[in-house]
Amino acid sequence: MNYALITGASKGIGKEIALQLADRKINLVLVARSADLLKTFATELEVKYSISVKTLALDLSLQNAAQQVFDFCKTNNLTISILINNAGYGLWGNFEKIPLTDLNNMVQLNNNLVVNLCHLFIPELKKNTPAYIMNVCSTAAYQAVAYLTVYAASKAFVLLFTRGLRQELKQYGISVTCLSPGSTDTNFTNRANMNERLKKTADKFNMKPKDVAKAAVDGMFNKKAEILPGLTNLISAKAAEIMPKSLTESIAKSLYSPDK
Repeated sequence: MNYALITGASKGIGKEIALQLADRKINLVLVARSADLLKTFATELEVKYSISVKTLALDLSLQNAAQQVFDFCKTNNLTISILINNAGYGLWGNFEKIPLTDLNNMVQLNNNLVVNLCHLFIPELKKNTPAYIMNVCSTAAYQAVAYLTVYAASKAFVLLFTRGLRQELKQYGISVTCLSPGSTDTNFTNRANMNERLKKTADKFNMKPKDVAKAAVDGMFNKKAEILPGLTNLISAKAAEIMPKSLTESIAKSLYSPDK
């Protein structure tokens, strides 16, 4: 019996991805911090879709979190054929004013966890092909973003890491995909401590998590290298690749400046 492992699975895009996979009758391992949310969600999925759902309540920003996830799967004899690294968050504001502990926790979750989970599970995925890895990135990865400086840099790392890993693993029957959503109707802006102006701007362009998740799962199973859901996000990301960096980064600075 094979499972899809999803981090950050109790809400937002991660929860909607779980629903998309459950609708395809794929068994799930859901990992997030809230035990209550996970338990309730798992019960709903098992009843509605007649699948097996295992849950692990864990603070994924802990340094040994990846090993705990891996050990949980091994202890419970859970065969993982799909790994979805969805957990992550951003922090907005002047770099020097954001507590260093908070920045390090974000890098731990956005980067180290992704690298560690991939490293731990790839040997297992090789045994259970066809297999899939999907790392959730962001349109912020396509240029530097002032006042989201570390977040954008962390997502640029995920983007390049995923591209490289895709080339390494394609010969083993493992498809590696990067999902880069733009503004989505989740708790991202609140978690990032953005001001009301930025929240209102984001609301104008928000995609529904369900729509992002559908594009993500369809694209993953179609073995796409990168998924940029929504025409606006696709255009903005592609424009950032071809336009002068000084221009795109100046625009981003103006958009996210806390002085407005």
